[in-house]
Amino acid sequence: QVLADAVARLVVDKFSDLTENFTSPHARRKVLAGVVMTTGTDVKDALVISVSTGTKCINGEYMSDRGLALNDCHAEIISRRCLLKFLYTQLELYLSNKEDQQKSIFIKSERGGFKLKENVQFHLYISTSPCGDARIFSPHEAAQEDQGDRHPNRKARGQLRTKIESGEGTIPVRSSTTIQTWDGVLQGERLLTMSCSDKIARWNVLGIQGALLSLFVEPIYFSSIILGSLYHGDHLSRAVYQRIAEIEDLPPLYTLNRPLLSISNAEARQPGKAPNFSVNWTVGDGGLEIINATTGKDEMGRASRLCKHAFYSRWTRIHAKLSSSLRSKILKPNLYHETKQGATEYQTAKECLFKAFLKAGLGAWVEKPIEQDQFSLTV
Repeated sequence: QVLADAVARLVVDKFSDLTENFTSPHARRKVLAGVVMTTGTDVKDALVISVSTGTKCINGEYMSDRGLALNDCHAEIISRRCLLKFLYTQLELYLSNKEDQQKSIFIKSERGGFKLKENVQFHLYISTSPCGDARIFSPHEAAQEDQGDRHPNRKARGQLRTKIESGEGTIPVRSSTTIQTWDGVLQGERLLTMSCSDKIARWNVLGIQGALLSLFVEPIYFSSIILGSLYHGDHLSRAVYQRIAEIEDLPPLYTLNRPLLSISNAEARQPGKAPNFSVNWTVGDGGLEIINATTGKDEMGRASRLCKHAFYSRWTRIHAKLSSSLRSKILKPNLYHETKQGATEYQTAKECLFKAFLKAGLGAWVEKPIEQDQFSLTV
């Protein structure tokens, strides 16, 4: 509990610093999220890695086929992208020179590549339950805390759900596999994005580093998830790992991570209309970046520092710096999609994840139109 309260406090205080004590126009928000890094569970040298807000997704007509738009500006999704940015920075630090190597959170792994130093932990704070399975059943949490879920077998329990393009809330996926197409979405089909509950469950299997970084680093998992409000232990644990407890055949180093789940009373519910913007900040950044969630870019139409294109370009620079023995194991990249496919263990783990959802009768994961990832860096 000490950890939960400290993590929540740190994120809220950092957001306060970044918004002139919550007075700047961009302090308006429905959901605040952040990631805090600790060494072990000691909070005294905890470091805020990221702070973010947001509750909206991109409108289908603004999709980018060059990796320049953010699809999903829900706060916790953005915070995890900030964490990715931090991981890139830490790898760059390790590869820059001998002095900086010591400062990096990474060390060489016996398997080739890199892994986190012993005891480095990441904690995810979200001011309210993640949308989707964790949220749909918890209107009045405190009163019934820990009396268990009274209807654990209801059909809706555990279902994969998608966010709604132009609004808030989620809907269950169709029972059959849905394939989203680029032209379909441009002609007005709603772009579907998986709910935050589903994405967090995915991170608990695949790790938070994603496919690209999995080519360089061992899987990295959240040690804890802390909610500021709307906490219901049963629903949250089901949503983020328990519903896929039967997952099998995961490749080496991949596992079903069961983070510590806790509540911190840091937050009152933020009533009122959700703003259309999402802000992000990662340790090392000067100030907040403000993204229009509808377009996935900033108000001037510029790409976010968190977009796929930006990360792919950093990935490529790191790839070029690796020792030749490590580099030879990794396909020389051309297309973003191909490079991700080259992360074979990650892709195998992803198939296991999708199978586990299907097998549990929870539906089929909906992926974005593949055209989104068919880009290279020659712009």
